[in-house]
Amino acid sequence: MPKILIFLLCLSFTITSFVICTDEKEKVLKISTDAATPTGSDFTYICDPARYAKLKLDVKSFAFCDSKLPYNVRAKDLVDQMTLAEKIAQLGNNADGVARLGLPKYEWWSEALHGLSNVGPGTVFDNLVPHATSFPTVILTAASFNEKRWREIGQVVSTEARAMYNLGRSGLTYWSPTINVARDPRWGRITETPGEDPFVVGTYASNYVRGLQDVAGTEHYKDLNTRPLKVAACCKHFAAYDVDNWHGVDRYHFDARVTEQDMEETFMRPFEMCIKDGDVSSVMCSYNRVNGIPSCADPKLLRETLRQEWNLHGYIVADCDSIEVMVTGHKFLNDSNEDAVAQTLKAGLDLDCGAYYPKYVGNAVNQGKVRESNIDEALQNLYIVLLRAGYFDGLPAYNALGKNDICTSRSIELATQVAREGITLLKNDGPTLPLNTATFKTLAVVGPHANSTVAMIGNYAFDPRNPGSPCRYTSPIDGFSTYGKVNYAAGCGDVKCRDASLIPPAVEAAKTADATIIVTGLDLSIEAEGLDRLDLLLPGKQTDLINQVAAAAKGPVILVLMTAGGVDISFAKTNPKIKAILWVGYPGAEGGRAIADVVFGQYNPAGRLPITWYQADYINKLPLTSMQFRPDDSQGYPGRTYKFFNGSTVFPFGFGLSYTKFNYTLNATVPSLQAKLQRFTHCHDLNYMANKTKPTCPAILVSDLQCGEYIELTLVVQNVGGRVGSEVVLVYSKPPDGIAGTCLKQLIGFQRVYIAAGASQEVKFVFNGCKSLGIVDYAGNNILPFGGHTIIVGDGVASFPVQVTFH
Repeated sequence: MPKILIFLLCLSFTITSFVICTDEKEKVLKISTDAATPTGSDFTYICDPARYAKLKLDVKSFAFCDSKLPYNVRAKDLVDQMTLAEKIAQLGNNADGVARLGLPKYEWWSEALHGLSNVGPGTVFDNLVPHATSFPTVILTAASFNEKRWREIGQVVSTEARAMYNLGRSGLTYWSPTINVARDPRWGRITETPGEDPFVVGTYASNYVRGLQDVAGTEHYKDLNTRPLKVAACCKHFAAYDVDNWHGVDRYHFDARVTEQDMEETFMRPFEMCIKDGDVSSVMCSYNRVNGIPSCADPKLLRETLRQEWNLHGYIVADCDSIEVMVTGHKFLNDSNEDAVAQTLKAGLDLDCGAYYPKYVGNAVNQGKVRESNIDEALQNLYIVLLRAGYFDGLPAYNALGKNDICTSRSIELATQVAREGITLLKNDGPTLPLNTATFKTLAVVGPHANSTVAMIGNYAFDPRNPGSPCRYTSPIDGFSTYGKVNYAAGCGDVKCRDASLIPPAVEAAKTADATIIVTGLDLSIEAEGLDRLDLLLPGKQTDLINQVAAAAKGPVILVLMTAGGVDISFAKTNPKIKAILWVGYPGAEGGRAIADVVFGQYNPAGRLPITWYQADYINKLPLTSMQFRPDDSQGYPGRTYKFFNGSTVFPFGFGLSYTKFNYTLNATVPSLQAKLQRFTHCHDLNYMANKTKPTCPAILVSDLQCGEYIELTLVVQNVGGRVGSEVVLVYSKPPDGIAGTCLKQLIGFQRVYIAAGASQEVKFVFNGCKSLGIVDYAGNNILPFGGHTIIVGDGVASFPVQVTFH
């Protein structure tokens, strides 16, 4: 997310405020002795009468502390009591507070992408709290296709966050999760995302956000503007953001040229779901322009879409220094600094991660470019969120949380289980896996990731330059050491593997081992924020390492790939000496244990790839900067993602094997769907291919339908193998034949089910007809097409037609 900022990090709280100041340059923490104890903090909440008494202020004289008043009234009262200068000082991520009102400093910026993080000044680790639970990166977690687990991770992370807050080490606002769709395999931030399918991304977002935010018993509040928040989450980066730095094109200058169709169908959908289904309390706008306009200055995106159309209950924040980027990078309209802050405020941007608002809003007001009422509106949006999170009144349910609620044995085990559930089996000749300890007693564990620790946690976890680390690390060699005698050889100096001199020791280790596990892949030096990939190959001499080790190995060879984006490993897929291949993403701090448990059958893998793995020459056919998803025959561009690409792949979206076998039986279906038309409902035109017959009434706008019709699908999934295991059931819809420019298919539902060997389980889906069979036309309209749709289960193990008619 951020450009590098140089600043003195200050996170408030002593008796009047938390005070945790760290000189980032020297990494020295100075923490007030009364700021926290092992079981809690002396700080309770802003409007604590005892706190105000110590400040020699009367809490009763401040209406914003009257808990009987509505939040919007209280927020307005607080803002109305500030001078213009005081208001402006609250508009940056490091808000100054107003001492005369008893309002302390507040740092808005904390991160919790897959666990609490030391990235961002709002969360500070030290001797009292040196660690937090580090879950696998999001791309691997998404591969589990387990909604329940996604929410559970959020619940654990928010519990640790509230504990940190009680201990004076964090705030209550977390700028996570990242919910951009992985449009292109080269994008450096795929590790942060739930993959390439907008429905999966949105479903992950809403579940993780619910886990972070929901206070038990308040999930269905009538007035969402007052719904309590455990912590406040943030869905980012809005919108059409997925180019970081590719061949000199960077996010600070990039203009994403996007069609209305792709915008509505793909780029917007996860954010709409995050707001409507997840009730997220914040959205972050992105660095890039969208069709010429910087995201953070576009009133259509921020005010009209997020607030008015989708009804965001919360605040909008800029990615760090995005306003500065408008001026210095995009040079948008040749704006001055004052022009830029005026445009973003009026567009609906409430908070600046950076210094532009505090520095230049005052001048913009004085120059008549923006009104003080725009500032008031932004601040009220911000303070209502803090009121909902208990910053002013407290949330008694979480008062007892403290150090003992961070890095619990349960959270560490959950992180391990999440990694197990996401690990995806890509090849298993023989089958070779699982190994058994009676036969495979000596193991050669080789490769640049064989002894991996920091690489396993990916980004937005623990930057080694800052204090803080995961609860503990279990590397692959640590994990395999519990199953056999390990002979370790790195094979490469690092993942870039420029030097072949370390390959011979790895070859020698494989010659005598009962089994060889090669752990290779990528890391943040190859794919990361600010760093897009230039190819889809393993770096340096990793391929040589794999081939030479496999050729010399005495026993079976298992290739373990630690990556986020896909890699063309066709050579390994077809190599008969490489018996099995596992993709493990970046599996988190406990990744080594999870990998070993899968290899030795302690856990039966059931992960499914959340992205397409393309062949290496795919990237030669279109630039990363081409934003469209559909094929462009005039340019020779292929389509993107499983929805629009029909060429050969290394592994397709949704692929994954198991140690057991599952059979499907369709038990019940609904073969037709009759959409009821109202008096003023009219047919909508739809482009058809030249050789196809267009129906008399091709489609109806979804907005003109009541959408009360549903499709029920019941499957019986039987485990016909000899091992207990989980199966991910993926259900797609395919539009009627002949519609021009539509998707090949689209995912409409998924469930992960756990089934004992020899047992069966009924799996039921209920699909809304408009949502599941609807498509987006070339103009960005959501429509329901007339005709024969098809429901497809998995890769075609079962399917049935659904005829849509209008009456």
